[in-house]
Amino acid sequence: MGPKHLVAALALTLGLGTVAVASRDVTTTSTECAATLDTEVCTWFVERGGTPLELGADIPLALIEGVAADVEMVWPPQPLAIVMLPAEARRLLGLDHMAINWEAHGHPPEAFLTQHFDFHFFNVGLDRVSAIDCSDSSKPGRIPAGYTLPDFIDPEMGVFIGLCVPQMGMHAIPEHQVHQTDAFDASMILGYYGGEPIFFEPMVSRDMLLRKADFELRLPQVEGLPTGVRYPTTLRARYDGATAAYRMVFTGFTAD
Repeated sequence: MGPKHLVAALALTLGLGTVAVASRDVTTTSTECAATLDTEVCTWFVERGGTPLELGADIPLALIEGVAADVEMVWPPQPLAIVMLPAEARRLLGLDHMAINWEAHGHPPEAFLTQHFDFHFFNVGLDRVSAIDCSDSSKPGRIPAGYTLPDFIDPEMGVFIGLCVPQMGMHAIPEHQVHQTDAFDASMILGYYGGEPIFFEPMVSRDMLLRKADFELRLPQVEGLPTGVRYPTTLRARYDGATAAYRMVFTGFTAD
């Protein structure tokens, strides 16, 4: 190989190396949106070279203000919106979609008997969620410390094993909120069905959201996640006056 060929080969090699390093440092953002109540809710995902950095959701103030204060109860509860998560989030985190529910009358236990929003992040698809009828009463073998899966008896509707709701699943709640009498502001709920984890759920009171108050929630380590599913460990929610929306940002993803 002559000198000119050697220089060209080195240049090509160095050039390819530079490209490879750069590709590992590229940060990409992908977004999915869905319309509801004359506004739009979006989910988004940030990753760098295959490493998940942030999963997020933008919740417009128009949605929080625009819900009906009093609505007739529908059973099973129907979501205000279902927003798919970006394809890269589904691939790298094993999470599928976000479902938003408006709880105009709240629900037991007492702390949650106030108007609030449920933001379910499911790691199972829409078909599996729609098939949940709560006929499977098996609870997981272990849930995170500080959480409980209580049963609830309604005089008219019967027994809710593990606070199971059709087309949602069982709801594990922080133990300290089981007997809390004051209305809650925000809580992190964990969802199960068939003994397996199927969602995590920031549950936030409408009053707090209308105050445009920032808040943070932690997710405990959840055992038994399906292969390929990674939950975050932290939620930071900030109100953005420029966009008139809450920006929920999840970070600190567990190892696969």
